[in-house]
Amino acid sequence: MGGTIGPRRDAPLQRTDPKIARFGLAIAPFQNWHPPRVNAKTVDLTQMEIQYGDDVPVPFSYATKEKLENKATCWLTYTTRDTQDVVEENLSRSPLFSGAIEGVGPRYCPSFETKIVRFPDKKRHQLFIEPMGLDTQELYIQGFSSSMPEDVQVKMVQSVPGLEHAHMTRPAYAIEYECIDPLSLHATLEYKHISGLYGAGQFNGSSGYEEAAVQGFVAGVNAVRKLNGESDFILSRSESYIGTLIDDLVTKGTEEPYRIMTSRSEYRLLLRQDNADIRLTPIGHRLGLISDERLAEVHAKYEAVAAEIKRITHVGVAPSEKLSAFLAEKGTANVADGCSLIALLKRPEIHYEDLEAFDPSCPHVSEEVAEQVEISVKYEGYIQRQQKQVEEMRRLEGRKLPSDMDYSNIQGLRLEAREKLQQVRPLDLGQAGRISGVSPADMAALMIYLSAK
Repeated sequence: MGGTIGPRRDAPLQRTDPKIARFGLAIAPFQNWHPPRVNAKTVDLTQMEIQYGDDVPVPFSYATKEKLENKATCWLTYTTRDTQDVVEENLSRSPLFSGAIEGVGPRYCPSFETKIVRFPDKKRHQLFIEPMGLDTQELYIQGFSSSMPEDVQVKMVQSVPGLEHAHMTRPAYAIEYECIDPLSLHATLEYKHISGLYGAGQFNGSSGYEEAAVQGFVAGVNAVRKLNGESDFILSRSESYIGTLIDDLVTKGTEEPYRIMTSRSEYRLLLRQDNADIRLTPIGHRLGLISDERLAEVHAKYEAVAAEIKRITHVGVAPSEKLSAFLAEKGTANVADGCSLIALLKRPEIHYEDLEAFDPSCPHVSEEVAEQVEISVKYEGYIQRQQKQVEEMRRLEGRKLPSDMDYSNIQGLRLEAREKLQQVRPLDLGQAGRISGVSPADMAALMIYLSAK
């Protein structure tokens, strides 16, 4: 529920339907904005710094086996003093500062006029020029989001080196929209007081395409499972960033558009892109989304990883001039009495492929297996420490809390904790401990109460 503010006037803001208000859902106004697009044929890229992509692109899916080629190139340019002057002279025409937009915007990707107001002493701001696709002439000006009128935007764009003659194909625009308080949702994304109704995406207080997509997936799966009389589908914080995102929303709520970042997870050492297959493929298989063949392929990969780690643990390297020269070249200490292959691999300077020169019986393993072997060996201690944290949290999450518990009668709970627990109604002790306003002392009181029951 929302509308466009700025140069596009075809979709004015629509306030909340009274029917939704009748459900007793708390509504808050948020805002978002998008940058302009320009015609690549009217842009002088020679005035910009080229930004190449990865030499070896990593595909989104593990099912992608063919080697990929990075065909897209971006460029970097910077705003000027003229750009700043244009914004400052027309600030009163920006709905973000004239009062036309009242909602809270995303903290981590502010509009360009917000940057000018917030950082008046900054002489320039970087802009990334990104192709919209391989089969289009449109370029996306990342970092130039705005709510300014179109005539002002043209001046802003053409004040930037390389964009002096740029033709704007689509202007930037700002959006004000309304969302519910996500504390009114279960971890399944079902509304607590409206059985069978699920919420997802921007309306839940999040911002971003990926954030919306994963919520839609979880809400959709749970809606179908409820219709079929099956158990809830809930991903934990230690399993995925999806679990972290949803748990943050339904446990802590949000006072601004929520974006998921690695820093939001206390288990980010375990939630890596390289191990997403072993974390999530078995779950997808249980949901009927992954074939038996694909699951077997994943298990075979990690069996090969375990077998190779076991092998290099028992293969030794004798001292030699060749080994000493290699270690000196790598800038790491010599080993006078020899060592195992795994001891070499634990050193930061040495990589799995380096072992082949000292390992005559080295088997051929895939790049994926080699990567997992190296990561598992080098970060073994850190990974084990985080796994212990996960086990401790699972112990707390194993202590379920009754859905009808009356927190107002529990001795030792502070007033704020009682109110928050009553509002969120956590599923277990683990979730209770993550609620803003619930202190360690409150958790101790809660555990004492449960033990006495």
